[in-house]
Amino acid sequence: QVQLAESGGGLAQAGGSLRLSCAASGRTFTDYAMGWFRQAPGKEREFLAALQWSGGFTYYVDSVKGRFIISRDNAKKTVYLEMNRLKPDDTAVYYCAADPVWSLFRFTKGTSEYWGQGTQVTVSS
Repeated sequence: QVQLAESGGGLAQAGGSLRLSCAASGRTFTDYAMGWFRQAPGKEREFLAALQWSGGFTYYVDSVKGRFIISRDNAKKTVYLEMNRLKPDDTAVYYCAADPVWSLFRFTKGTSEYWGQGTQVTVSS
């Protein structure tokens, strides 16, 4: 079992930045690939980015590529999502997820094994 807790959400202005954190507890953090997702009101959950166990490989969807950065600190059992040049369309609840399998297919389908409760990000224009 892995427990995940997101933090760092809040209100930001368009063009600004926020850094989200996802703290993990439970089983060995380094056994899991980590991903970030978001869900805007009235929309389906959207996969954003993923990171391998070692942090050596990252993946971003086109909508956030070049603006968002995913990283992890295995010593702190924490994965981060640095969000830059924020847009009002980035307003959503942001979730982190952990999966023992490195699979972009699983991340894309949103079938990761463990999920956090989410943190709200609101971007004003």
